[in-house]
Amino acid sequence: MTSNAAKWFPPAPTTPKPTLKVYNSLTRQKEEFIPAAGNLVKWYNCGPTVYDASHMGHARNYVTQDILRRIMEDYFGYDVHLVMNITDIDDKIILRARHQYLIDDLKKRNPLLNQELIDMTQDSWEKYLKGKVLKSIPSAELEAQSSHLAAQWQYVQARVLDPSWLQEALQRDEKFSMHITTLETSFSALEVARMQMNAGSSSETAAATLIDKSKDTLALVLDEELKHTVSDPAIFRSTAAFWEDSFMADMARLRVKPPTTLTRVTEYVPEIVTFIEKIIANGFAYSGEDGNVWFDKAAFDGAPTQEWKHEYAKLAPWSRGNKALLAEGEGALTSYSSKRSPEDFALWKASKAGEPAWPSPWGQGRPGWHIECSVMATDILGESMDIHSGGIDLLFPHHDNELAQSEAYHNNVQWVNYFLHTGHLHIAGLKMSKSLKNFITIEEMLETWTPRQVRLSFLLQLWNSRLDWNESLQTEVKARETALDNFFVQTKALVSEWDAAPTPQNGTWKYGKDEKDLAAELYRAQHTFRTALCDSFNTPQAVQALNDLVSYTNVYLKRGRSATNISSIRQVAGWITKMLRMFGLGEGSPQEIGWGASTSASGGEDVSADKETVLMPYLRALSTFRDEVRKKAMAKDPHSEFLELTDRLRDEDLVPLGVALDDQEDGKALVKLMPPSVLIKARDDKKALLAAKAAQKAAQKAAAAQQQLAKLEKGKLSPEEMFKPPNVPEGTYSEWDAKGIPVLDGKGEELSKGQSKKLAKAWEEQAKRHDAWLAHLSQREGQSKE
Repeated sequence: MTSNAAKWFPPAPTTPKPTLKVYNSLTRQKEEFIPAAGNLVKWYNCGPTVYDASHMGHARNYVTQDILRRIMEDYFGYDVHLVMNITDIDDKIILRARHQYLIDDLKKRNPLLNQELIDMTQDSWEKYLKGKVLKSIPSAELEAQSSHLAAQWQYVQARVLDPSWLQEALQRDEKFSMHITTLETSFSALEVARMQMNAGSSSETAAATLIDKSKDTLALVLDEELKHTVSDPAIFRSTAAFWEDSFMADMARLRVKPPTTLTRVTEYVPEIVTFIEKIIANGFAYSGEDGNVWFDKAAFDGAPTQEWKHEYAKLAPWSRGNKALLAEGEGALTSYSSKRSPEDFALWKASKAGEPAWPSPWGQGRPGWHIECSVMATDILGESMDIHSGGIDLLFPHHDNELAQSEAYHNNVQWVNYFLHTGHLHIAGLKMSKSLKNFITIEEMLETWTPRQVRLSFLLQLWNSRLDWNESLQTEVKARETALDNFFVQTKALVSEWDAAPTPQNGTWKYGKDEKDLAAELYRAQHTFRTALCDSFNTPQAVQALNDLVSYTNVYLKRGRSATNISSIRQVAGWITKMLRMFGLGEGSPQEIGWGASTSASGGEDVSADKETVLMPYLRALSTFRDEVRKKAMAKDPHSEFLELTDRLRDEDLVPLGVALDDQEDGKALVKLMPPSVLIKARDDKKALLAAKAAQKAAQKAAAAQQQLAKLEKGKLSPEEMFKPPNVPEGTYSEWDAKGIPVLDGKGEELSKGQSKKLAKAWEEQAKRHDAWLAHLSQREGQSKE
């Protein structure tokens, strides 16, 4: 530093920069996020078990995790290495592959409907009824009916209609309703098959239909009898590969970025064996005579390390000993004969007949569910990681078991620094469950929602809170999306027009108070946005900041095009575009305003930048010509046929082409490119509204005319006759004057002055009404002659 350098005072921030904090399931509170390796974030995300179609629960988890990843990478600027696994060895995959293989084989062996197939289906139906339904009903309740299955089935069907009875059954077995549906479907199929057999029908379609509708009952019987015949490893791998491809396709449709590294369990079996051997050597696992290897929870929990003590079930200590969760974590095919404690879990499972197998020191077997993640994450990310994520349903036992076995292997006490668990997804108030068949596949969902709307719906909810999927959510999402659509169409058209010809008519260079206020609003929104994301990725608050800025800017735009500073608009719309794309809600060039070239969320056609570049010069020339014709027509005659032609060009000719001419206050239309379907709907809605208003006006006019006519008709009666019979009762009056006003009552007595005055006043009023009636008749007669 030179001696003559000016003294410099470090600036003191008036508004501190927010610090990123995330909700950590390990501590159950928000913690400051501190990556262990500088700017590198090592992240492991539990992938899917691929045995069926991807559903809304998958969308909730993986789209949400994708949003968090994009925020970390594209907003906070971290270098993220995201590892995700594919579970392609699992009890569910084995059962699904085996069942499907046996069902397909049954179809091949029974190309035509036959009595043996019907008998077999009936037998499987009865076994399913006994094993899945009747066991959940108190025996005394059934004994009061009959020993015959048919009678007991009829009793169950009748009782299911009683909500309180059904609720009790569901408490005993949450899958009770699913079992009833399975039996009813198969029962109906059996009745149809018997009628077809009696009618002599034995088509290939009939046999396949019976098998398909009864596959859930048939598969259990077939598996029990024939599972030992399913030995080809390709059967299990092909099932997993098929559903993996399906999952990846669904994720691509939802615009979920691929992981940095993708791993599969089948590619890591040797490493898993080595990993288990070290856990055994460290004293935290044991092998049984049956070939299973178990994690020794008792040996691990409380065991000292160099830093601290090992602790089991850090994430969900309240779930320790939960038999249902522990059993679900082990899988339906696990053998427990060599297990020492209920809380011990399988690291390696001895393979039985009908299961894939790999060599190991403990015999032919396959990995347990939990061990795969520990091995693959360790291989890619090392002995610790910054983030581990997954659905909240994996909290216990999966993630707690992962932690235990990994810390047993590495002999450390914090294998993961931050656990991020996405919240449950509920449909119509009920937790979605594939096992209960209460789920919507991603393919089904995308029939009524666009990928953008799905992502936006998740952004409107906290990532770790419960999400209720219902119609009101879709209504809110569409309203938010429409507001952004309209904003982008308007601002994009203004910016595009200015770039084509920056003239005072297209905007102003002036940067006055309104522009300063708009800039201040932008800076407030940017600070609110950052504060929200730093608060454990509070995307609902961040999206609201964008919506508030859009609303404020729309008010500014109402001043009119000639009073709009395009540079200010470009800055606001550009930042909103950038943030939405950061969330994964659009794509395109960084300079382009709006969603980009992706499909419109409103279901309309793509409006690409290339299309705009090619068409806009021609459309502006056409619009300018129309502006001049319209201006001259309005000056001469507001109802000119030329003016009608300019309106027809705007409302009829250009709308189906996706071109909107938005007439402005300066007489020059703003040209916009929009999906034709959106424009057509807006035009038709406007027509319908105008027609409704016209009909209402006509109805009001008709009602007023009817009221006027009713009022005029009161004057039909001549005032000279109004006090004489039959217009008054006979004998009311006995003498009248020349005008017909009574002077004597019915008894011949003179009327009082008050009565006479009152009658005279009534006569004068009727005379006026009668004159009006005569005038009305005269006018109507004149109109009829014309």
